[in-house]
Amino acid sequence: MYKKLFSSSLFLLLSFVSFGQDLADILDSYKFRNVGPLRGGRVTAVEGVELKPAVFYMGATGGGVWKTDDYGNSWDNISDGYFSTPSIGAISVYQNDPKIIYVGTGSDGLRSNVITGKGVYKSIDEGKSWDLIGLEKTGQIGAVEIHPENPDIVYVAAIGQAFGHNEDRGVFKTIDGGATWEKIFYHSDSVGVSDLEMAPDDPNTLYIGAWRGLRKPWTIISGSSEGGVYKSTDAGKTWIKLSNGLPTGLTGKIDFAVSPADPDVVYANIEASDDQGGLYRSADRGENWEFVSDNSNLTNRPFYYTNIYANPKDANTVYNNSLRFLRSYDGGKTWKTLSTPHGDNHDIWVNPNDTTIWIQANDGGANITLNDGKSWSTQFNQPTAELYQVEVDDQYPYYLYAGQQDNYSTIAVPSNPPLSVQAGTNSFILNTGGCETGPAVPKPGDPNIVYSNCKGRFGVFDKRTGQELQYYVGASNIYGHNPKDLKFRFQRVAPIHVSPHNPNKVYHTSQYVHVTYDDGKTWQIISPDLTDFDPSKQMVPGSPITRDVTGEEYYSTIYAIRESSIAEGVIWVGSNDGPVHVTKDGGKTWEKVTPDMPSGGRVDAVEPSPHDPAKAYVSVLRYQLDDYAPYIYKTEDYGATWTLLTTGENGIPNDYPTRVVREDPEKEGILYAGTEFGLFISMNDGQSWEPFKSNLPVTPITDIKIHEDDLVMSTMGRGFWILDNLISLRGVQDLGSKDIALFPIKPAVRNGMSARSEKNGPEYLRDGARMDFYLSDKASNLRLEILNERDELVRVFESGTKEEEGENTERDMSTEFTGIPAAQGLPNKAGMNQFVWNMRHHGGWNKDPKRSYTGNGPMVATGKFKAKLIADGNVLEEEFEVILDPRITLVTDADVAEQEALTLEIREFSDDVNRLIAAMEEEKKGLESAIEQEKSAQMESKKTKLEALYYQLVTPEGTYMQPMLQDQTRYLNSMLGQADQKPGKDAYERLVELKETYNEISKEFNNLK
Repeated sequence: MYKKLFSSSLFLLLSFVSFGQDLADILDSYKFRNVGPLRGGRVTAVEGVELKPAVFYMGATGGGVWKTDDYGNSWDNISDGYFSTPSIGAISVYQNDPKIIYVGTGSDGLRSNVITGKGVYKSIDEGKSWDLIGLEKTGQIGAVEIHPENPDIVYVAAIGQAFGHNEDRGVFKTIDGGATWEKIFYHSDSVGVSDLEMAPDDPNTLYIGAWRGLRKPWTIISGSSEGGVYKSTDAGKTWIKLSNGLPTGLTGKIDFAVSPADPDVVYANIEASDDQGGLYRSADRGENWEFVSDNSNLTNRPFYYTNIYANPKDANTVYNNSLRFLRSYDGGKTWKTLSTPHGDNHDIWVNPNDTTIWIQANDGGANITLNDGKSWSTQFNQPTAELYQVEVDDQYPYYLYAGQQDNYSTIAVPSNPPLSVQAGTNSFILNTGGCETGPAVPKPGDPNIVYSNCKGRFGVFDKRTGQELQYYVGASNIYGHNPKDLKFRFQRVAPIHVSPHNPNKVYHTSQYVHVTYDDGKTWQIISPDLTDFDPSKQMVPGSPITRDVTGEEYYSTIYAIRESSIAEGVIWVGSNDGPVHVTKDGGKTWEKVTPDMPSGGRVDAVEPSPHDPAKAYVSVLRYQLDDYAPYIYKTEDYGATWTLLTTGENGIPNDYPTRVVREDPEKEGILYAGTEFGLFISMNDGQSWEPFKSNLPVTPITDIKIHEDDLVMSTMGRGFWILDNLISLRGVQDLGSKDIALFPIKPAVRNGMSARSEKNGPEYLRDGARMDFYLSDKASNLRLEILNERDELVRVFESGTKEEEGENTERDMSTEFTGIPAAQGLPNKAGMNQFVWNMRHHGGWNKDPKRSYTGNGPMVATGKFKAKLIADGNVLEEEFEVILDPRITLVTDADVAEQEALTLEIREFSDDVNRLIAAMEEEKKGLESAIEQEKSAQMESKKTKLEALYYQLVTPEGTYMQPMLQDQTRYLNSMLGQADQKPGKDAYERLVELKETYNEISKEFNNLK
C-alpha cells in the first residue's frame, strides 16, 4: 500500500479544556458511509396495505422498519431517528385507515444474537414519524393485533426477555391508542405469549399461545407443561386453556392462523413433546382439534421459525414459514415446497383483495410476489446485512471481509470502486470461502488468499480460482455433540487471527490456541484449555423438547484472540465463558488475568494496545446472561490489575451491552466502542464516553478495525460502515481555544474509478485530496488556495459560493465520454469542516465573468502540493502529495506530467477559441444592429462571411452535425482526460492542426473587421 507521507508541520494546538456539547457538535459533523453489501438480512415481520397493493412494510431483526410503495423495487427506512432498537417483532397496519401503524420491537426468533426490543411504536402518518407508546420492558414481541373497527384498541403478545425472567410477559391491551396499557393475560415471569390471533368476524374472540422460551449461552429452553393454547371470548377479560385434541405433554412455541373465509377454522402450529408436535386444526373455534400433519418442517427449529398463515379467501390454503417455505391446499394435510429467494423463512402477508399478491420474509430480506409465488422481487436492494465481524486487506482500494448471517459464503466488498462494472455495485460482492459465520481474514501481502471459517472449519480460499482448501483442526464434524465429549470445542464464529509480525503465522481457536505456519496443512497447540469449562454448562443444547446442536451454544470456547502489534509473542485471548489469558512468550506459558467481574460473560473482543505492550482492553458481553450492562476493562500491567471503563454513568448507558473496543493506533487513549445500540468514543482512555451517532443508524456494532486512518465497522443489521480520515478527529482534544486549525492531509490518489449510485448505498468517496479544518465560528471570509511545488497557484476556493454549476455530466453521443462533476463548494461553519479538492486545475475562460475559470480544468500531475487556508487574518498551510493509483503499471509520474502539460496547453488554446467566438458574436451583434438601422448590401455580405467563419468555429445546431473547431478542441481534451497516460503522437499533431485552423480563421476575421 502507498506510504503515508504526511507533513510534519502540525498546527499549534492548545489543550482541549472540556468536553460536552462542543464535542457532540464536532462529532456530528463527521459522516459515516455505508459500503454494502446491498443484500438483505434477516426479516421476521412483514405487513401490507389492502387498498394500496404496492405498499408493504418489513421489519428486520437488526435493521429497523422499511417501506416500499412500488412492490419492492425500492425500499426506504422509516424507523431511523425514532426507534431506540433495530429489532422488529411485529408490524400491524390498521387497514380501514392505513395511516395508522403499530410496531412491536424485539424479534420473535430467539437466536443467541437476538437484539432486545424496547417497546411499541405508533405512527399516524404512514410511517413518516413515530411515537414510543410504552411496553419498553417486554423484550421480544410476537404479535400486535388491532381491533378491526377501532384503531385505539390494540393487543400485544409479549414473549418477554429472551435471556431471563421478567414480569412484562403475556398479553397487553390498550383502549386509548397506547396512552395506557393493561396486562390482561399473565402466567409467570418465565412464560410469555408467542402469538395472538383475533377471530376475523368477532374481535372479542382471541387465541394465544403461552410459551416458555428462554436462552442461555449454552442452551435453548423451549417448552413446559404450563404452555399451551388459550382462548378468550370477552376481549381478554377471561381465558380458558384449550385441550381437546391438543398435545398432552410439554408444549413449546405456538403460532396461529385464521382465515376470514371461514372464521370457524383455526390452525395452531405447535412445538410439543412425545411426537405430538405439528399442525393442529379446529373446525369449531377451538372446541375440538385434529392433528393434521407432523411434517418435520412445521416444527423445525421452533424457537427460530414456527409461523403459519391461512389464505384470506380460502381457509384450506395454508402457508408454513420455516427452513423451507411450504404450501398446503387441503387444510394442512399435505404440503409442497415453494421456492423463495432465500431459505429460513419467517413471515408472510397475503393481500385479501388479490391473494396472488404477497410479501414474504426470510433470512435474506423481504420479497414480494405478484403471481402467487411464481416469481419474486429482488433482495439485492435492502442494506440490512447482518455481519459478525470485519477484517480488511492491504490492497488498494481495500476490501472489507465478514461472515454474513445465513449466507453460504463469507463475503468481501470494496471500500471504493475497484473497477468498472455494468450490473451495479452488487457486482463487487465477492465470495471469500467459509460460510455465514466467518470470519474471513485476508493474508497480509496477498489479498487473493483468505483464511475463512465455517462453524469451526478452517479453509484457505483463493480468490483467483474460487477454490477453498480445507484444513479442519481435528477434522471432526462438531454438529450434534454434547460439547463435553468433543476433542476440540469450536464455536460457530471461531476466530482466526494472523500474526502482525509474520503473515505466515495463523492462529485459530477451540478451547485451545492452535497455530499453523503452512496455511493449515499442519497445526500445533500452543496453550492449555483457556476456558472455565464448568461441567454444569456442558450439555446438548435444546430442551426440554427440541434438540438443536449447531455449535452456536457450545460454551467454554475461546472467542477472541489478538497478538500485540508492537511486542511479538504477547498474545491475549478471551473465552465465551469468562476467562481472559495472556502469554508473553508466544504460548510457552499463560497467565489467567480475568478482570474482577461477574463470571460467565462472553469476552467478545480483546485489544492489545498499539502503544504499550503491557496495556490491553477487553469488552465483555453479558446480555445472554440477562445482564445488559456495558463491560469494558483496561489493564496497564499485563492484566495484574484492571479498571472498569463503563460505569453506566460515564457516557455509555447502563443498558447498552458492549461488543467491541479498539484503541486508535496513532493517538493513544482514543477508544472506539461498539455497543448493541451504536458507536461510542472516548478521548481520555475510557474515563468518559460520548455517543458517536451522526448519520449512523441504531444497530449493533459487532466489530471495529482502524485501517489507513479509516474507522471500519461491521453491524448486525445494516452492513459495513466507514468513517473516513480520522486524522482531524485525533486532534479534537487538543483544539482548546484555537480559532482555526488545518489538519494534515493524506496523499490523494489519482483514481478514475467510479460506480453508479444505488439507492441505500453503497456510498463511495469523491476522488481527491480530503482536507479537514476546524473553525471556532463561521469566518467572515474564508479562502483555500492550492499551490504546486513551484508555489504556483493551481486552484482557489472561497466560501459563500455554492458547488460549481454548469458542468454537463451526461454521456456525449459523439465521444461516449461522460463529463466530470464540478468541484464542491468550500464549507464555512463553526466546528469541523470537510472539503475535497478533485485534483484539477481551474477551468477555462468564459464570456460570462461568473463562470470564467470555474469548473474543471485538467487534472494535476503527481507531486507535492500545499493547501493554504486563509481566514480572518490567519494563514495555515499543510503540504500533501498527489500520487498515482498504486495498481498502475503502464504509466509513470513523468507520463502524467507530460499529460498535464499538454492538457493545460489545450485549455489555453480552448480559451483562445472561445475568446474568438465571443468576439465574432459581438461583431455579429453590431452588424445586425447596423443592418436594422440602414439596409446595406455590403453589410449583408459582411454578415454572411462572418457567419461562415463563425460556423467554422461553432458546430451548427441540428442532428449529428459535423463538429467544428470548438468541439474538435473539446474532443481532443476529453480524449486525454479519460485515464492516466502519456499522450500519443497523434494528440500533439492534432493540436498543431487545430491551431493552424484557428490561425487561418482568426486572420480572416481580422481582415473582415
